[in-house]
Amino acid sequence: MKKTDTIIIGAGPVGLFAVHQLGIKGLKSIVIDNLDKAGGQCIELYPDKPIYDIPAVPECTGEELTNKLLEQIKPFKTEFFLNERVEEVKQDKENWIIKTNNNNAFSAPNIIIAGGVGSFEPRKLSVKEAEKFEEDFLFYAVKDKEKFKNKNISIFGGGDSALDWALELSKFSKINLIHRRDEFRGAPHTLSEIKKLEKEGKISIKTPCQLESIEGKDRINSITIKFDDGKTEQIKTDMILSFFGLIMKLGPIAEWGLNMNKKTIEVNSKNFETNKKGIFAVGDICSYPGKLKLILSGFHEVALASVECFKRARPNEKYRFEFTTSSKTIQGRLGKK
Repeated sequence: MKKTDTIIIGAGPVGLFAVHQLGIKGLKSIVIDNLDKAGGQCIELYPDKPIYDIPAVPECTGEELTNKLLEQIKPFKTEFFLNERVEEVKQDKENWIIKTNNNNAFSAPNIIIAGGVGSFEPRKLSVKEAEKFEEDFLFYAVKDKEKFKNKNISIFGGGDSALDWALELSKFSKINLIHRRDEFRGAPHTLSEIKKLEKEGKISIKTPCQLESIEGKDRINSITIKFDDGKTEQIKTDMILSFFGLIMKLGPIAEWGLNMNKKTIEVNSKNFETNKKGIFAVGDICSYPGKLKLILSGFHEVALASVECFKRARPNEKYRFEFTTSSKTIQGRLGKK
């Protein structure tokens, strides 16, 4: 079991800033997120959308903000556990024990829930045969592209993820790109590259159609798609990639005995602690009188929560507030002289 000072659930902007606020106080943390990369909503929903409410930054994209926050926390060498979801939380005296769906276990006196509006999960294929092939022949994300070499791959979706992976995997595999509409939503440049590959016979585009069935016993042999005009077509397929977007779920958090208000967690506005000592909620997932759902509000919330985290993690030390501009201790932790 891995021990740390604070377990942060959620790697969005507020979760990343929590690493910084804890780090400058000398506290170690680990970060757990259901997605395969840091950034939360900023990366998954609007990586290119301008953000205007970050102090001293007139305008930045979600991706730029995430990259800057990751750069800011580099000195703390924080361990990230991505593609991982917290399944169980239980108390052990003054500590909290967390277990994940990957059978990892962590212990800490503090938990900071910075899960935005919940965890993001892929919108799954609805055909009845889909579930039994998941993680072996049917995927909702690409973790290791080597696994897809020299295969017949059917990719479902019309956005950037579907187009980007169709382009990338076409370098060494045969690709069928399947979408329920004639129009694609991805970047025009990527789409033009895919159209070129279609002319060269490296990518086959099937529209407008949807998945009708998956054929195979121990592995996928083929799929059947149904076009809007009622015609069907069977396509030889070894692997399926599906990119139908993400849905947001509160998940197991709803069962932790926290005071819930609809889909948010009630906290006090002094240190953003929940009704459970040592469990804090910050960012969009928390609620209190006067709450504003802004990234900068989340930054403020985590700054105050980190003070209480210090008191719990270092009960025999007195917390001393110091300005980062004048504290040699803080500057040392940041690697500055």
